[in-house]
Amino acid sequence: MKAAASINTRERQEDLGQFLTAAPVAGFMASLFGPLPETVRLLDAGAGAGALTAAFVARCCEKRDGVRAIEATLYELDGEILGALAATFAPGGVVLYIGDTEDKSVHLEAAELAALGVTLDSATKIPDVIVHHRAKNWLLLIEAVTSAGPVDGKRRRELKDLFAGCKAGLVFVTAFENRRTMQAFASQIAWESEVWRADDPDHMIHFNGEKFLGPYPDVTSPSVQSGSK
Repeated sequence: MKAAASINTRERQEDLGQFLTAAPVAGFMASLFGPLPETVRLLDAGAGAGALTAAFVARCCEKRDGVRAIEATLYELDGEILGALAATFAPGGVVLYIGDTEDKSVHLEAAELAALGVTLDSATKIPDVIVHHRAKNWLLLIEAVTSAGPVDGKRRRELKDLFAGCKAGLVFVTAFENRRTMQAFASQIAWESEVWRADDPDHMIHFNGEKFLGPYPDVTSPSVQSGSK
């Protein structure tokens, strides 16, 4: 959530009709729930950085009033906020970059990218979100289809060239709003890439290949290859 706090300017939030809930307000709203069942199913249709869901989970933990399981589904379509949630798919992952068409460096961890052998040039087509999965040394390159289209064959080659010196393995991900939107672009999606849909956020779709959610030899640095043997 730390990254999300500085993602959108007030002007952008107004354009999107977006209002990020402050922690004290989220805590108060969570306190309004009455008696709850043992298993709670929670739908957060405009998750943002997840403040409301986090407050609700904290409330359940503090009250200890019989809740034994919480199944939460969070939806967030804003490409910038999406970066704050992307680490869900890479436990321990760190958001290194978030950008949009107006500001290509809304959030940028230049030093950590440099340590991975990556220098971003504002003149190039940078992916919307970059997440480093430190445990596996993967770099997730995430494109929101609403901003730049899907990761097709051409885009995959562009990203491969752009991150040619990277010391981490590359994973290509396209984020879609729903199944219908994905179907409209299905013929364009590159093989050996991943798809995430906001209408089914707990799953990833893998397009072909022998691996699921992992870099292939053509985008894995020698150091990563030797370390995995």
